[in-house]
Order: sequence, then structure tokens, then C-alpha cells
Amino acid sequence: AFFRRKNGALYCTMKSSSVTQTQTATQEKQQNPQIKVSTQTQTKTIDKLIKDYEAIIGIETHVQLSTLTKAFCGCPYNYGAQPYTSICPVCMGLPGALPVLNSKVIEFAVKLGLALNCKLSLNSKFDRKQYFYPDLPKGYQISQFDIPIATNGYVDLDLPVEFGGGHRRFGITRVRMEEDAGKLLHSGNGTAEYAAEIQRVVRYLGISNGNMQEGSHRCDSEFGTKVEIKNLNSFSSVNRAIDFEISRQVFLHSQGQGSSIVQETRLWEEGAQKTITMRKKEGLSDYRYFPEPDLPEVIVKKEYIDSIQNSLPELPEMKRRRYESMGLSMQDVLFLANDINVAEFFDATIAKGADVKLATNWIMGDIAAYMKNEKVSINDIKLNPQELAELIASIKVGTISGKIGKEILSELIAKGGTVKGLIEEKNLVQIVDPAHIEKMVDKVLSENPKQLEQYRAGKTKIQGFLAGQVMKLSKGKANPGLLNKILQQKLNATS
Repeated sequence: AFFRRKNGALYCTMKSSSVTQTQTATQEKQQNPQIKVSTQTQTKTIDKLIKDYEAIIGIETHVQLSTLTKAFCGCPYNYGAQPYTSICPVCMGLPGALPVLNSKVIEFAVKLGLALNCKLSLNSKFDRKQYFYPDLPKGYQISQFDIPIATNGYVDLDLPVEFGGGHRRFGITRVRMEEDAGKLLHSGNGTAEYAAEIQRVVRYLGISNGNMQEGSHRCDSEFGTKVEIKNLNSFSSVNRAIDFEISRQVFLHSQGQGSSIVQETRLWEEGAQKTITMRKKEGLSDYRYFPEPDLPEVIVKKEYIDSIQNSLPELPEMKRRRYESMGLSMQDVLFLANDINVAEFFDATIAKGADVKLATNWIMGDIAAYMKNEKVSINDIKLNPQELAELIASIKVGTISGKIGKEILSELIAKGGTVKGLIEEKNLVQIVDPAHIEKMVDKVLSENPKQLEQYRAGKTKIQGFLAGQVMKLSKGKANPGLLNKILQQKLNATS
């Protein structure tokens, strides 16, 4: 999956082996018109054949860096700016216009290399890649070829239950700095867990906002032919493109047409939900790499790397392990650590003394529901960690009931304020006086003789209805435990 951007980009690749279940087995008619099989029949056939094949998938991830200016010139990076407005002779590769490396690009590259457990190169260089395509009109791209800034790393992550669960390690082949090409297209949402983890890492590091995905996948087989897929602009597209390409290749092999699978770059067509040929037989030789003549070697000192290492924040994997050690379930851990802003809100709440599990429940429950319904982030709500901790404490010591707590929370999220202020303003202090609650119980029983008779006849579930009536009479302020204790005593004594 790509996180592809307009200016300086970090380029990471990984490889992992997996057998992927297929969703469809549509074949390109223009390439193989002699094979005419229904989609349903093909799917059943592929389901039987897929177990005999292994898909080797390499993922390229482009990350737009959060720099103020581009990688090799002083042009500002302004997402959403009109086309061809943030350009200069250097961007355009005009004769005599020399690039100068943005030092922030090196800093961010080192940060990411360390975060991905890579070996850092003290000496690296830039190379020129011949690149003839509409998204880079000058005809070449400044990149790193044989000596990138970082190599041989890995990323650990926890897979959600829907993806099989458990812990997985994905290898990182390289991290390299490169000039990014222009954006031609991107769209929707989805999920692809490795790509999502890279997105989390760059957001935790603060080197990119990680918002816009545009991707390229490689589906390889040890004895097969490399095929690269471009135009993967969402996590869900990554999933569907992999499934389609595995199905396409397996089907061709099963029909004795493996030779028709050629080394090529294919495009993912979102509308048609299939891959199509873009260009054929593209390899390293086609790019004609050679050392970039206008940029010097990149030299970083060990002291510089160590200083960045010591400044790294707690990364997603470290945070998940810490949350797990606090006794939280994997579902809780994955939710809280997924978004750095949610994680920081949670950490700040428990730092104020809130119970860990109760804070988790409130954030994953009512707060998450509000954010989803209103389509806002946790940074947009009016509630702050201090007041959430205060709310949890007020419920725990019995100042207010859980029901009242929900009402206060809704007000705090939407309008702000303080827990104590709302309790006093709305007179919401929980009723804990047994005599007061007993009077309300007597009143409810006297007004509901039919239900009382049903309870006497053995329908004990009616107690819940009567408790609800008492709570309604108290306007939600009666202590639930005390209410049920007194009510049961009265019901047993009456019967």
C-alpha cells in the first residue's frame, strides 16, 4: 500500500508470504478470449486450486513527510493548492537549477528507520531514476537505489480477530528517501493491516499525517513472474487488488496458460474491480539508475542517530504491550492504540487517577459512539481527560448514578463544562438516604397493585419493572444498589 504524497517521500518495502482467500476470479477477455467460464464457476474452481499456490506479496508504501517545503527546493508544500502553482525551476528540472536536500527529510527518514527496527546507513546516496509518466513531467525522479538510508527492518503488529488474530512480524526491506511524483487520483477507505500499521507508526512519530493512500503491490511467486499493481488508493483497494490478482494468476496457471503472465505493471480499476495492463516488462534496467550528479553523498554521524533514537515517542507496538500489561483485552488494546489522539486522551485520563477499565469502557462506548455519529475526532469533542476522570470518580464513590453519568457525559462532550458544576446546576446528586428511597418504594408499590400481585404469583422478573418506576420517580437519582435492596425487602415482606 502506498501513502503517496506531493513532496519528499519515504519509500518502504516489505515482503511476507501468505495464502489469501479469493473473492473473484474474473479473467481479462481481451488477453484470453478462448477461455469462457462463468464468474461463479471460476470462483468455485479457484477455491479448490488456491491451496496449491503461495502468494508472495511485496508492498511499497509512500509516506508524504510533514515538511514545510519540498524535498529538494524551497517551494512550499500546500496540499490542495492549484496545479502548477507551487513549482520552480528545480521542481521542473530545468538546466542549471540545482536541487538542495531538505535536512528535515533526513531527520524523518532516520526516525522512521529506527521505528521500523532497521539498520541505518551512515553513508548513503541519491540516484536518478528515469521516469517517463504524466505524474513527473521532467522525466526523471531523484530517489535512492543501491545504498538507501535504512535496510533490513521489521514491524510487529497484533492482528484483529477478523484477520485471524495473534501476533505477526512483517519484514522491511528498505527505507529510502525520494522525490515524490504528482498525484493523479485517490479515493475511499478500507483496511489492510500491514499498511494500517505503517500509517499508525508515521502518525505516532509525527513525520506525516498519513491521510491519503495511493499504492502499489507486487504479487510474486518463487517460480513465477513479478507483477506490480499501481493505483491502489485505499486500504480496501489493496485487499481487493491482491485477491483479484491471485485469482487471475492461479486461474491462468490452472488452464495451462502460465506463460501469458508476463512481467508488467498493471493498474487497479476501482470501477470495474479488476487489474488491467499499464506497461509491460518494466525492470530496474528500464529505469536506468545512475548516481544523482547534482547531490552530494548523505553522511550522518552515530551521535546524530543516537540523539534521534532517544527522542522517539512510545510507538504503537510498545503502547499495545503496555496496555496489555494493564489487564486490557486485545480488543481494547487495538482500539485504544489505533489512533494516537485516542491513546493520548486515554493516557491522560488514567494519569488523573481514573480506573483503567472504566476509562476504557467510557472511551470505547459512549465517546466512540458520539465521534462516529458526529463524524468528529476525539480532539474535536469538548470533554477533556480531567473531567472524564472526575466523572468516573463521581460514579465510583456514589455521588451520581451511572445513568446520570451518561447524561452528564453527553453534555460535557457537546458543550463542555465541569462535572461538579453540572451536578450542582442540575441538582443531580445521587439519593443515598434509605428513608427517602423507602418512601418512594412504598409509593410505587401502592400505585402498582397488579404488578405486585404478579410478583406474588411467582413472576419475579416484575421486580425490574418496579425498580424502574422507583428510578423514574427519583428522576434517576436513587442509588441503584440501595433501591433494589429496599425494594426486595418490601416485596418479600409483602408476599
